[in-house]
Amino acid sequence: MAQKRKGRRFLGIMKKKLLIAMYAILAVFVVLVGRLIYINITAGKEYEQKVLAQQGYTSTIIPYRRGDIYDTNGTVLATSKKVYNLVLEPKNILEKEDQKEVTVAALKKYFGISDSEMDTFLSNPESYYVVARKKEPYEKVREFKEYCATEDGSKVTGVWLEEEYQRLYPHDTLACHVLGYTVGGNVGTYGIEEAYNHYLNGSNGRVYSYLNDSSALEQTVEPAVDGYNLVTTIDANVQAIVQEKVDAWMEEIGAKNVSVMVMDPKDCSILAMYNSHSYNPNDAYDLEYIRYQFDTDEEFEDFKKNATDEEKVNALYKVWRNFAISDVYEPGSTYKTFTIAGALQEGVFNQEDTFVCNGGEMKDIYYIQCSHTHGTITLSQALEYSCNDALMQIGEAEGPKVFDKYQRIFGFGQCTNIDIPGEPDNDSMSMLVYHENSLNEVELATSSFGQGVTVTMVELGTAFCSVINGGYYYQPRVVKRIEDMNGNVIDNVDSILVRRTISEDVSEQVRKSLLGVVEAGTGGSASVEGYSIGGKTGTAEKHPRNQGNYLLSFIGFSPIDDPQVVIYVVVDEPKVEAQMYCGAAKHIFANIATEVFPYLNIYKASDEEFLNPDFTMEELPTPIYSGETPQNDVAGGNSNPYLAGDSVNVMLPEDTDDTTDDTSDDSDGL
Repeated sequence: MAQKRKGRRFLGIMKKKLLIAMYAILAVFVVLVGRLIYINITAGKEYEQKVLAQQGYTSTIIPYRRGDIYDTNGTVLATSKKVYNLVLEPKNILEKEDQKEVTVAALKKYFGISDSEMDTFLSNPESYYVVARKKEPYEKVREFKEYCATEDGSKVTGVWLEEEYQRLYPHDTLACHVLGYTVGGNVGTYGIEEAYNHYLNGSNGRVYSYLNDSSALEQTVEPAVDGYNLVTTIDANVQAIVQEKVDAWMEEIGAKNVSVMVMDPKDCSILAMYNSHSYNPNDAYDLEYIRYQFDTDEEFEDFKKNATDEEKVNALYKVWRNFAISDVYEPGSTYKTFTIAGALQEGVFNQEDTFVCNGGEMKDIYYIQCSHTHGTITLSQALEYSCNDALMQIGEAEGPKVFDKYQRIFGFGQCTNIDIPGEPDNDSMSMLVYHENSLNEVELATSSFGQGVTVTMVELGTAFCSVINGGYYYQPRVVKRIEDMNGNVIDNVDSILVRRTISEDVSEQVRKSLLGVVEAGTGGSASVEGYSIGGKTGTAEKHPRNQGNYLLSFIGFSPIDDPQVVIYVVVDEPKVEAQMYCGAAKHIFANIATEVFPYLNIYKASDEEFLNPDFTMEELPTPIYSGETPQNDVAGGNSNPYLAGDSVNVMLPEDTDDTTDDTSDDSDGL
């Protein structure tokens, strides 16, 4: 009996041990399965490729498609077209004579390969890879494929087509400085192509072909991921109007450079941006675009023949460089807008105050001139008549602290952080204006009317928008939306309100004064019949002084009560005998506005509102100084690229930190 109980206990113990062993094995199995699942999820591709590598396989790249760039209305500005590289396998082609005959005949017929080329391509009978043609269009490839599908064409062997994408700009030079171009297929350079390169690019896929254990051909496909599309704020029709008018003016009269920027003042989005010396992004390295840099055709031909590659690229930099973003200049009287706006906002003066202009002011040992002896004038007339004398009095009353405060509020001496590369960083920009600690008597006087300070077009244009839109300073932008290839919105690039600059009331006062500039002041020739236009002229004497060289500008908007568009024109050294008197920027503005205003549905003023003035005046500048002239009266001194006269090698986009944050003190805004 005891022996039976002992046997039962033994069996019970054995069952427990077996049960524990079974659970242990099950647990290990679960862990192993879990581990396999984890490895498959996290490193499946890696191990798959290791297995394939051990079995022997070939892989073919599936190229991704770079995203398209559209204008605000859906017009394609940049796209990618599939093209084909013709690849030959000499070893397979030469293997059988009948196949060779058919293959060679087809290649000659459909791809225009000559006998001598064919001999070269087939010279290595052991080769499996010879690129015979690059970037062939689909039309030519389709005819070849259709032939290969026939009975006769079925003997074609040792030929295959490698796919890739070619970047195309359907409208050639249109918006070239905004778009930029690509090199090496998908490397964005300058403009939107560079700034949004990581969005536009995708990732290549692959087709892995290999023999399995049964010697059957199997394939694993890893699909390509295409890039995203960009919808910009650029309006292709506005851009085309701008380019047409600038090109016509350059052909008729000419200048060192003409640049135009069209903006929506409500949020500082860019509708058009153009520099007169343009290029075609489809062939950005074509030296024909640098012809304007030479006085004669003989000099140009000699340069093409004898210049080094570095010299040629430096010449092309001048064409690729976006003046509106990268170059600095003295703005002249357009800067008076901000001096007066700051004085009104700070309560230094009001519209009822008057000034006496007697032709100039003595500052330190220098006599700084005005273009006229205007006599007694109001604050509005100081802007309308572009009176340097009155502006010097306003600047003196503001003092260095207040004057510099509003320079900073309006964004001068700071980068705008526009979303395309090439803009100088904040440290570089800060030295381009005089600040409180360096605004002595002479610098304060000249800065008040826009000489001595240097700006970029996008910097001044953005500040001007804030003056007329009620005092709202927005970060300028050229891209408004990012989409996938199916049109689904990935991200909206919303407008960014940076700060308030002036009040709604001061903005309205300045708009009325700017209306007076066009209707009864120096901007008369910028008027367009039927439209209420406000604006400001600028005629800056270039450095070195007293050489008769000027930079002329006009920035204008319409309508007065609710601004819908700003057009800013800068003409550097027009090719006329007396540059200061030609009114070039105003005429180009009027030519552009005549077509852009109706296109943008900007309404005309009624007969009662529209004023046809009996009196307008031209801005007739004289040299800044009468008598002794300072050796260097430009902010930043010799470190300012403007003084170099040719700043092409200064602050190029590849050297610029485009992610620099705005370090301005927003607390000074309203």
